[in-house]
Amino acid sequence: MTDYLIAPSILSADFARLGEEVDNVLKSGADIVHFDVMDNHYVPNLTIGPLVCEALRKHGVTADIDVHLMVKPVDRIVPDFAAAGATYITFHPEASEHIDRTLQLIRNEGCKAGLVFNPATPLSHLDYVMDKIDMILVMSVNPGFGGQSFIPAAMDKLRECKQRIDASGYDIRLEIDGGVKAENIREVAETGCDTFVAGSGIFGKGVATDANGYDTILKAFRAELAKVGR
Repeated sequence: MTDYLIAPSILSADFARLGEEVDNVLKSGADIVHFDVMDNHYVPNLTIGPLVCEALRKHGVTADIDVHLMVKPVDRIVPDFAAAGATYITFHPEASEHIDRTLQLIRNEGCKAGLVFNPATPLSHLDYVMDKIDMILVMSVNPGFGGQSFIPAAMDKLRECKQRIDASGYDIRLEIDGGVKAENIREVAETGCDTFVAGSGIFGKGVATDANGYDTILKAFRAELAKVGR
């Protein structure tokens, strides 16, 4: 059975109580903490940096932290996030002059490396670097803002990614980010996707009143994922 991982994006969390928010969503069954890092340059928004990642580690968060870099240039910030406790670091091929070098840099810093594909970015960037990739992230929205609607063409891109992963023989996770919710997570998983980022679909529900505040949402996600292949 596929090991499905749910990765809440803290972009949609309450930053005034971020440590508590992350604790609660992990206690309710989430697997990975997803960081959306925006620089107001590569994308039209400004969010968080390595200090927030470091703060969550010091707070006691031991779950994997999945850092999605929407920044350009990308190499300068990689060592900072590695030192701050990132597990995965993914970046957009458009943000690196030398994709192979950036992937090697991430791995040399002790993190797992990945590439991120915007809705209109071709998968040909994968052609010569599959041996250096631990994660492929397919964007089902255009990067820069939370709360956007799912772009259906992402489904075909996920299927092609899954074919590439299977053909490569490497252990690579396939992640989706944008517009994921209980109503579509099963259909997304049917493409071969195994890791699901959700921001407003989890944190935006306004139910984080206690340690079990996210149980209902995450149970709905798990229930749909349990139906995959039936």
